[in-house]
Amino acid sequence: MTTDFRAALMEHVRHEAKPVDKYGHQPRLYTLTREVGRGHDYDDDVVFAAAWLHDLGVFVGHRPEDPAELARWNHVRYACEHAPRILADAGFPSEKIPRVLSVIQEHQPQDEPTSVEAMILRDADILEQLGAIGILRTVSKVGRDTRYPTFSDAMKVLQKNLETLPGKIRLESTKKLAESRVAVLQEFLTAVETEAKENLF
Repeated sequence: MTTDFRAALMEHVRHEAKPVDKYGHQPRLYTLTREVGRGHDYDDDVVFAAAWLHDLGVFVGHRPEDPAELARWNHVRYACEHAPRILADAGFPSEKIPRVLSVIQEHQPQDEPTSVEAMILRDADILEQLGAIGILRTVSKVGRDTRYPTFSDAMKVLQKNLETLPGKIRLESTKKLAESRVAVLQEFLTAVETEAKENLF
């Protein structure tokens, strides 16, 4: 298995990921896919490429800055439009590019994955929205993301994640990995409610 394209994709995303904290999601996500995918027969090249390129459309400089346009923005479509060129420039096997695009198109919790690769990436992405990492990713956006003007808005999203995301996990391997993350998120939300009472804002 060639690894040259991997270094090229990682460097491309490192350069494009803005704000800088957006970069950490990609290496964490790919590491999670390795854990989730253990014991499954799948194409790791496809999962690697999709994990590194799926969020191109959320980076500053790639997404619209106008709040109204941003609210309608389809970052998945953007990623699928730009990924083929990036993959080709990186030397990624051309015959696998359509599968990468399919995985990107099916990676969100509301999607129905049609391949084991999409299932693995989708499950791993759900894990990234739970636990301590899910908390960090959400609260770090308060005040700089139109979806989270206040802490209360962020808490609503985290509560929704807790209530809906664990039930969307497909693979048994992911369900086991999710247990500790769900517990951390539940404990955090309970602590915030206890400490802030009605004064979180």
